Amino acid sequence: MIKTDKAPKAIGPYSQGIMANGTLYVSGQIPYDPKSMTAKTNDIKAQTKQSLENVLAIVKAAGLEITNIVKCGVFMADLSMFNEMNESYQTFFAGHKPARFAIEAKRLPKDVLIEIEAIAVK
Repeated sequence: MIKTDKAPKAIGPYSQGIMANGTLYVSGQIPYDPKSMTAKTNDIKAQTKQSLENVLAIVKAAGLEITNIVKCGVFMADLSMFNEMNESYQTFFAGHKPARFAIEAKRLPKDVLIEIEAIAVK
């Protein structure tokens, strides 16, 4: 089990991440600031960045780096914000391009705009 105070605490009966046979499975990260445990903005670009920063904090806690992320799953409350999310996502990853899916979910935890999960390998 991977745990860090640099990402939001789990708000349910799950862990931030699990390492199994060299593969890290990062639970879905909502755009909560790990200190205040709140979303500081209702802007999709900022929420995307915060969610990805939370994912990366867990990846680093497992001793891995951004380039170890091989797949992300993006859940959005409103897919009409896809282009804005994608801009923030692309800036965050720069030249690294993990496999990804993005879907619209009827409702996300704590009524945030986005939740991102990831898989990373050693």
